[in-house]
Amino acid sequence: MQSDTYTSLEEIQRRRNELSEDIDQHEEIIADMWHEMFRKRDDSTKGEYISALIANSITAIDAFLLVRKLIKNYSNVFSIFKDRKTKKRR
Repeated sequence: MQSDTYTSLEEIQRRRNELSEDIDQHEEIIADMWHEMFRKRDDSTKGEYISALIANSITAIDAFLLVRKLIKNYSNVFSIFKDRKTKKRR
């Protein structure tokens, strides 16, 4: 992080304007990326549909296996939730 020292109000206003312009530029880039990400693709073929389905399935399976592995390796962290459930039953 930059620690600039400013000696006048004009310097502070100039820096504020520079940062405002940078933020505006980044907002435009992010907005373009956001719209590109959720753009509807009408002309997808059956092969593209199947490949997307397979890719999404692999991602879901990978996420499931990751959560399972984390719970197995860090079960002492997740046992806090189990202790709460058993205390409520008593």
